[in-house]
Amino acid sequence: MNHCEGCNGCKIDEKLEKIAKKYKNVEGGIISALHEVQDTYGYISSTAQKYLSKELNVPMSEIYGIITFYSRFSLVPKGKYNIQVCMGTACYVKGSEKVLNRFKEKLGIKEGETTSDGKFSIESVRCIGACGLAPAIVINEEVYGKMDEKKVDELIEKYSKM
Repeated sequence: MNHCEGCNGCKIDEKLEKIAKKYKNVEGGIISALHEVQDTYGYISSTAQKYLSKELNVPMSEIYGIITFYSRFSLVPKGKYNIQVCMGTACYVKGSEKVLNRFKEKLGIKEGETTSDGKFSIESVRCIGACGLAPAIVINEEVYGKMDEKKVDELIEKYSKM
């Protein structure tokens, strides 16, 4: 493990070193590197951002801009079960706002937050492409359709036991 430059002793592990090395001389490799970091750690820490900035010679402002532009990237750790509530037109018209509010109420968190036990996180997304199932959600990669408040309660109970 190395220490990144300009930090207060944060440690860079071998996984991050390998990712940076893989994309060091790749034109436009920063997005692919960020995807790998997201997949590996579940989010992109400030340590990872600084390290990639230095190693790939990409300004921090550009890295931050990419991370905040694409909804796939996260600056904070997501829960073991990341809940995405579709807020696209079809889902919204059919009650996705009530579904989102029920998740927030039952889990005691706001959008973009993770429960204190690290089990659940919640976010709203533009469209998941499941308009025929409206209102729809995704938990990790599992799509659930025709959602209502009762189904929210059932899913929280199901995933709490896992």
